[in-house]
Amino acid sequence: MNKYKNNLSNKISSKEAVIAVIGLGYIGLPLVHRFSSEGFNVIGLDINQDKVDSLNKGENYIKHLPKNLVTESIENNFKASTDFSLIKKADALIICVPTPLSANKDPDLSYIINALDSMLPYLRKGQIVSLESTTYPFTTRDVVLPKLESNGLIVGQDIFLVYSPEREDPGNQNFSIRDIPKVVSGITEHCLDLGRAVFGSIVNEVIPVSKTQTAEMVKLLENIHRAVNIGLVNEMKIVSDKMGIDIHEVINAAATKPFGFTPFYPGPGLGGHCIPIDPFYLTWKAKEFGLTTKFIELAGEINANMPSWVVSKVADTLNDLGKSISKSKILVLGVAYKKNVGDLRESPAIEIIEILIKKGANIEYSDPFVTDLKAIKNSSFNTNSIDLTEQSIANKDVVIITTDHDQFDLEFVQQNALKIIDTRGAYKESFSNVIRA
Repeated sequence: MNKYKNNLSNKISSKEAVIAVIGLGYIGLPLVHRFSSEGFNVIGLDINQDKVDSLNKGENYIKHLPKNLVTESIENNFKASTDFSLIKKADALIICVPTPLSANKDPDLSYIINALDSMLPYLRKGQIVSLESTTYPFTTRDVVLPKLESNGLIVGQDIFLVYSPEREDPGNQNFSIRDIPKVVSGITEHCLDLGRAVFGSIVNEVIPVSKTQTAEMVKLLENIHRAVNIGLVNEMKIVSDKMGIDIHEVINAAATKPFGFTPFYPGPGLGGHCIPIDPFYLTWKAKEFGLTTKFIELAGEINANMPSWVVSKVADTLNDLGKSISKSKILVLGVAYKKNVGDLRESPAIEIIEILIKKGANIEYSDPFVTDLKAIKNSSFNTNSIDLTEQSIANKDVVIITTDHDQFDLEFVQQNALKIIDTRGAYKESFSNVIRA
């Protein structure tokens, strides 16, 4: 019997274990709340002092999350800090840091490595470390494991290592962390047992898999599945548009088939941290094995071209009005990457705005979740979200719906806009001034 495993297992089952969440963003903060709601003491660690100060004041800086999420967590013994020496007090360490791409679209594991380096001096026997960040297969085994063992600890005996990918869907009110099955893997059987215990305490169902590289591939498949199917339906949208067919009517009719078809919907391009980025993690790793991921790369190419296609639809619409993009007044509705969140990561709306600005358009935007769009670095662009009024809509040549937030009064917009480019299928009925894109 392993005394460290038994001791940690007892702490978890009795909820005496202290949980440390490293990275307090879109993934880490909901985890903090979930663990604290179950009676665990939770330490939140982040390198951003402003973020830590806000949290300790009870301020929630992620708009789509419940306003009382942070205050409830604090009431349940949560404290945020930039002091990584607190790692010594923790029993379970959960890493929730970004995994972006480099300028060459190669995986950038610097956030993971920096987090591990910050943790290393304070690791001790009897802890479990879980990586949540999306990454390529073998990262946990080949990158995280050597780091943990570099100071003499033996994974599976002294310290325990699991990979359990995040499955958050920001803004989705139908599924909470508790309801989403948690995939868990471990370097050894002891690691897996403890991983199941940790996450089994906060979710209804744990899905164990045999290897950490399997769990890493599970996460990639989930997002690549979406990326490829969205690429397919975006291509179908372009073909349907040329043929004068409404792709949304096609999809909705096809979705009535009770088997063999899952509806995916087109848009102005891919956004968020996962779907536009994760496929490149697999394509990069696949090259190490002498493989080319053709479907994945083709879908990525199609999706990456969608902002330019939207701009071409804007140009066609303005041309019909006897105008060009240059000096036209354009209003962009929604700049977040998906509805009902304020997340700008990889948002296609940003690229659309930047292309239009370069072509000389006068752009304003409205988004209830993004009040200041500092992502656009152009002196002529008003970075403040404007209110939707009769005048602010009617004095524009074109309104582009790039993100269909529920807070938008689409009927009001339709009644006051000269022309609307609907990239999300927001309007279910046909209107003379609404153009599908």
